[in-house]
Amino acid sequence: MTAAEKSSSKMHQTSSKILRMTDDDRPFTRDFKDLFATLVTSLPLTAHRVRFQKVEETFLSEEAITNLGSLKFSQSNRIPDPNNPSRWVVTTTTTTFSMAKEMARQVCQRFVDARFIESAEGKNHTSFPTKGALWQLTPKGISILKQFCDGNGIEARHIEPLLRKHQMQIVVLERDLETDKLMQDKTTLEVVFRRMCGADGPNLKASTAQSDSDSVSEYASGLVGVKMARDRRVYDKIVPYTFTGKAASDWLLDCCTMVDRREAYELCELFVKWQLMAPVVEDRNFTRQFPAATHFQPTKYAIYAVTEKGQRVCGWLARPPSTDSDESLEANKEKKKMPKDTNMNRFTMIVSDSALRMLFREHLRASLCEENLNFWLDVRQFMSQYRTQEKLGRLNKPEVVKECLATSYGLYNSFLAAGAPSELNIDHSLRNRLDARMTQTETDEASLRGGLENVVELIELASMSVAKLMASDSVPKFLRDPKYQSIIREHQLDTNLAQRALSPAPSPGPNDKPSLSRSSTNRVGKP
Repeated sequence: MTAAEKSSSKMHQTSSKILRMTDDDRPFTRDFKDLFATLVTSLPLTAHRVRFQKVEETFLSEEAITNLGSLKFSQSNRIPDPNNPSRWVVTTTTTTFSMAKEMARQVCQRFVDARFIESAEGKNHTSFPTKGALWQLTPKGISILKQFCDGNGIEARHIEPLLRKHQMQIVVLERDLETDKLMQDKTTLEVVFRRMCGADGPNLKASTAQSDSDSVSEYASGLVGVKMARDRRVYDKIVPYTFTGKAASDWLLDCCTMVDRREAYELCELFVKWQLMAPVVEDRNFTRQFPAATHFQPTKYAIYAVTEKGQRVCGWLARPPSTDSDESLEANKEKKKMPKDTNMNRFTMIVSDSALRMLFREHLRASLCEENLNFWLDVRQFMSQYRTQEKLGRLNKPEVVKECLATSYGLYNSFLAAGAPSELNIDHSLRNRLDARMTQTETDEASLRGGLENVVELIELASMSVAKLMASDSVPKFLRDPKYQSIIREHQLDTNLAQRALSPAPSPGPNDKPSLSRSSTNRVGKP
């Protein structure tokens, strides 16, 4: 150990986390996923015997409930002191959760309902008791855990075997930052519907018995669509591409980031409303029990088929000439008015449209630079909360200022500090200013408030820098990707560029920045 490594100072930010709830009594999706992943990293995932077999990476009900009673997550980053390079400064942000035993059990039950965990003793065991039951992570739960560990630089030996199993390409549903409501515009729903019906074509089964099976193990990759019967006899007709209401809602809950089954039902109702799928067999018992549920029945006895319109949306049939409604035509006229002559304007349009943003995220993930968009969105959410507190005049309260500072330290430690788990490529002078600011310590209230204002300014500058990077490098590649051409044409984002989809990248104009190499958009120091 060198002398520089021996000499260090510490800064610590602490915040208590409140699990935010929506107006329909559902936990905010991001908070809920973070709580789940934090819990899993604290559990002693070990092997347990179930009857005559040993099941690896499992935990008991009482272990989860006990750990949720007093849960802490600390994130530390070590950087050279800008004022004294021979010293190190360690910044640590600690988030704490605490809850009563019954509340902890209810939260664990929500983990089961969200398909994060499942019984290791049998898939039909869906209630979470206070003790004795054995649990394991689902493919969806492993995917969420991996995203959390990658984003926070967590390396724990006891979860490494789980992360090596990660295969699922989970569908990240776009949400309103303030309400956490799902984006439900027509184009976004069509993107989700295409994924539900299969990224590589329909998941056809030779018999109706196979398609109606409750087994969801084949969905582990997230790329296989809902189980469908190739042909199903309904009275005197043969109907192709049919599936049960239960299979559709199960797929959405198992393969998407939603955490409440009600949202799966809500999306299926909209699929029916938008005529992407249609009922062919009614479950009369469900109708008698829930007479108000007119659009969708989530049972294994209710049968649905992909409509001709749905097949066109999935790309199984060629699309006819546009027959948009007056409302859609007006929306397209408004989009045409928007300036689209620069990559930054195109970026603004992409991130402002939930369907395009969902596809852009998939493109960035394939290019190994999804963290750029994650940071930009996180900063946008942070700035929205900061401006709200400022507008309400609450920034004169030290506890609110400290909470905002703790959030800013979380962003810094995750994305901006040297060696951060999702380190972004930003200007060297801006990074130095951030490092210098984050290593300062304020004691009085006035200094705290001034420090927060300075931090907010620097983080905004970093966000703008990352946005410019995505606009100059990732946006042109996204617009030229053949996979997304149909959506790009529908949005009339950039017709000329879309037509050059299979052509070499155009030479930069006098006002365009040169295209950066892929490594420049990745995390620094990683290929």
